[in-house]
Amino acid sequence: MTTARFPAEVLQRAGLSPASTQDWAASVPGPEPSLRAAANAVSEFLTRGEALVGRLPARTARTDAEQAARDAITAIMNDARENFLRSHAAGLYDELTGRCTRSLRLGELMDEAAARVPGLVPPSAEMKAERARALPDKEGIEFAHGLLAAHVLALPRSGRHLIGAMLRPLPAAAERLGELRDRGRVDLGPVTLTRRGRAGILELSNPRHLNAEDGTTLAATECAVDLILLDPGIEVGVIRGGVVNHPRYPGERVFGSGINLTHLYHGRIDFLFYLLRDLGYVSKIYRGTLAAARDTQTWAHGSGGQEGTAEKLWAAAVECFAIGGACQLLHVVDHVIAVRGSRLFLPARKEGIIPGASNLRLPRFVGDRAARQAILSGREWTAGDPDAALLCDEVVEAGEMDRALSARIEALTNSGLVNATANRRTLRAGLEPLGLFREYMATYAREQARCHLSPALVRNLEVHWGARGRSL
Repeated sequence: MTTARFPAEVLQRAGLSPASTQDWAASVPGPEPSLRAAANAVSEFLTRGEALVGRLPARTARTDAEQAARDAITAIMNDARENFLRSHAAGLYDELTGRCTRSLRLGELMDEAAARVPGLVPPSAEMKAERARALPDKEGIEFAHGLLAAHVLALPRSGRHLIGAMLRPLPAAAERLGELRDRGRVDLGPVTLTRRGRAGILELSNPRHLNAEDGTTLAATECAVDLILLDPGIEVGVIRGGVVNHPRYPGERVFGSGINLTHLYHGRIDFLFYLLRDLGYVSKIYRGTLAAARDTQTWAHGSGGQEGTAEKLWAAAVECFAIGGACQLLHVVDHVIAVRGSRLFLPARKEGIIPGASNLRLPRFVGDRAARQAILSGREWTAGDPDAALLCDEVVEAGEMDRALSARIEALTNSGLVNATANRRTLRAGLEPLGLFREYMATYAREQARCHLSPALVRNLEVHWGARGRSL
């Protein structure tokens, strides 16, 4: 960028000094051959940009001119981040992970990057302040998280290593494994896990929000998935929704209503939630978990194309409806049992966000045209209708789910776990090799960050969800 393209008039209308802004514009970092020199240069530039932003009022008190200035500075800063990451994302990732000898989960990676290159992504103190703001009032600092994640995932070696780090069991799972073995049940708050014969029943219970997913459910769900994959006595994982007390569904089980839109509107869901979910427990259901002892460098480079994960079979028990993120789970399990009349859909159009990895996976089930109708135009499926057979393996009547689950668990396990997992692994090798998933998630990270911080999302939540009038 040159100073000739710098929006000086926009910043001056907001009351920012021409001298300080022009001086900042002239300091845009150029190419640097070494990582450390480039990191120092971009960090200094971004830190000065943040100081300029700090001279403007908070978003709720800004004039239109001041908001335009904030947007202009942010765009310039994001360009600088892009230029730095385009040249140095691989080197930065190697520095943060000891050349792929350390496994950092996504949140840890962001924290380390914030400390090593100040300004590249927001530090924890800034994120704490951002979480206190409702979605309409957020400053948009999380877009930097999307940029860093996108650039890392776009690199074959670094991206694969990050995916591997996210497939490792959570420490909490190792701590609770003995409890599951001894008692056959683990209570994780919004999620309970019960071993029933050779099955592990994962039950999500967020009754006030129709079993929606949010920041209170994510870690517990991933821990339960890990426990199912780690317990040698379990061969099949079953996902089921708990009983809710909603006036429309009193005493009924609900499979899930997707992301908690009330929490989203009130700013309680970070952008990283989307990536932590799809690279975390959803990916573990589909690919299995990566043993902690596995050499991280071997995983990063790949080993004969093998993923080297420990995986199991999964079934979903759909009752009432599977909306949004709950519907996305149907694309990664091995068997779907649904009560007749259950609604299955992705309200992506009305929400204004990308429905996880459904844009990658749904066309394999229903075809490209029907997938576009679902994602872009709100098409729904109803269990029991002929076209819903592409998403449901069995349809049962109300009250028959327990019997159907018992029969399906027996059918899935009577030929042995080794045979079953070998078949699902080879199916996946053709349908969704790891490289394809990595490339998709690189695009998803960037585009979902745009959606999460878009005024259109706020408008959609207010118009279609009545979010402004809903309390936490």
